[in-house]
Amino acid sequence: MAANPTSLDRNALRFNQAVIIACLALGFVLNQPWLVAFVAVVMAIGTAWPGAGLFKNVYLSVLRPRGWVKPNVVEDTADAHLFAQGVGALFLIASSVALFAGVTALGWALAWIVIILAAVNLFFGFCVGCFMYYQLARRGVRIALPTWS
Repeated sequence: MAANPTSLDRNALRFNQAVIIACLALGFVLNQPWLVAFVAVVMAIGTAWPGAGLFKNVYLSVLRPRGWVKPNVVEDTADAHLFAQGVGALFLIASSVALFAGVTALGWALAWIVIILAAVNLFFGFCVGCFMYYQLARRGVRIALPTWS
């Protein structure tokens, strides 16, 4: 699948990752599975309807207009990042189910996978979900994603 290059604000992505990490880590420390479920829902909604992404909208309507975070616009494809967010949402949905079913070790392990992968992207700039997206595309797997605006 050919990626459609577009302009993306990398700081919007970074803010999203930082909030995901913070919420999930806080959920772990306080042993609050509802925080994992909350992040799962936010990520799933943001994947299905990119304009409704809560963390992205906080960045766009609060942080950026006040100048608290400056935009860092780069040419990139939104599809790969949207796919990565969707994969993270699936992991967190599974994590939430496991946590609420009492399978806490599995539930927290799945949440920590998302924390670690979001941190790798935030701190090192390598998006594992994006890598997966491009590898699937190289093998002819077509993934229909909504538009990220």
